[in-house]
Amino acid sequence: MARWWGPNGFTTTTSEMEVRPGGVWRFVMHAPDGTDYPNLVEYIEVAEPELLVYNHGDGENRERDFHVTMTFAEEGGRTTVASRMLLQSAEARAQAVGFGAVELGKQTFERLVEHLRKM
Repeated sequence: MARWWGPNGFTTTTSEMEVRPGGVWRFVMHAPDGTDYPNLVEYIEVAEPELLVYNHGDGENRERDFHVTMTFAEEGGRTTVASRMLLQSAEARAQAVGFGAVELGKQTFERLVEHLRKM
């Protein structure tokens, strides 16, 4: 995760990661400008290799948390990844879109693709 998680220019430091129902991933994303963003992922459902369901936030303000469902499907020797984020309100969605969450998410997945190509 440290090699690819996050948008372009970001790095990630993980302090805890247990991918199982009830497990958590605590990490800090470090922005290029030096700003640190604490993150907490709480895993709800893990069905390897096809499904991850979790809540994602900063561990402090639960009103900003969002719910994520990720599916993984094999198609012709490749894996298709779909991610669905459910925010708590229309206002929270507008705020996320406003700060560029869609583009930043795309950059994160592009970094994953590049990482996998190097393997």
